[in-house]
Amino acid sequence: MVEVTVTPQSSLADRPVRVRVRGLSPGQAVTLRASLTDEQGEEFQSRAFYRADLLGEVDPGCQPALGGSYCGLWPMGLFWFLQPDNLFRRLIKRDVAGSPFLVRLQVFDGIHLAKHPPEGQPLASCQAERWYLAPGVQRVPVREGRVRGALFLPP
Repeated sequence: MVEVTVTPQSSLADRPVRVRVRGLSPGQAVTLRASLTDEQGEEFQSRAFYRADLLGEVDPGCQPALGGSYCGLWPMGLFWFLQPDNLFRRLIKRDVAGSPFLVRLQVFDGIHLAKHPPEGQPLASCQAERWYLAPGVQRVPVREGRVRGALFLPP
């Protein structure tokens, strides 16, 4: 049975996570896909092609991507290379305190060049939470003259 995991499953957006796929056949070609929907309802996605090692595993932290949204060794590539489905959109988190970005990771058999996910069920999937504010941190809006911003106070 194929399994994809993100460790830790819930983390701050600027912290690295480890993505691993297990249960593949040795040498099997797969497409890893990350996707999320932002607060405006816009879709963002990235994908990378990998070949499983002799144990039937894929670890983007140790194995280079063979193509897709990026090539080479990028342990956080699936998160860093998220691109909008519609041109001229940017991934911006407006509600930093209320909710995380939910990033869905999927593994598909073979190499899929199309921008959209292939028909049918993925081999495995999981979800990662990417928070923008640590627990206990207080956000204070700043409005002084022409200065606008936010002050983040540690717990």
